[in-house]
Amino acid sequence: MSTGTNISESEWEVMNVLWSESPLTSSQIAERLEQPTGWKPATVKTLLGRLVKKGQLTYEADGNRYLYRPRVSRTAAVQAESHSFLARVFRGDAASMLLHFARNAELSDTEAEELRQLLDAGEGHG
Repeated sequence: MSTGTNISESEWEVMNVLWSESPLTSSQIAERLEQPTGWKPATVKTLLGRLVKKGQLTYEADGNRYLYRPRVSRTAAVQAESHSFLARVFRGDAASMLLHFARNAELSDTEAEELRQLLDAGEGHG
């Protein structure tokens, strides 16, 4: 099962709901997404179908409805998406990616110090 199978931004919204609380029915998911997205239940059902097809969700029948739950953890999906992003955008060059973000992100002093500590700890491990 692949974890970072080109999950769209909309599909991430659905996954985030289910990582927070599952199992849920499509109606329950649509309820939780209605306010922030304005999506109709049919849109949510389409996204659920895509995520099942991509192997990201599983479901079980519960009477005349289906209960959906993630097949992968948030951590695994983020890791797979990160690898995919690194390969696509930076051709797998992690140093270039880190330099880009360090130069272009507005890091707080605390975040900058954490990054320094991570880099110092990783010295000589490559």
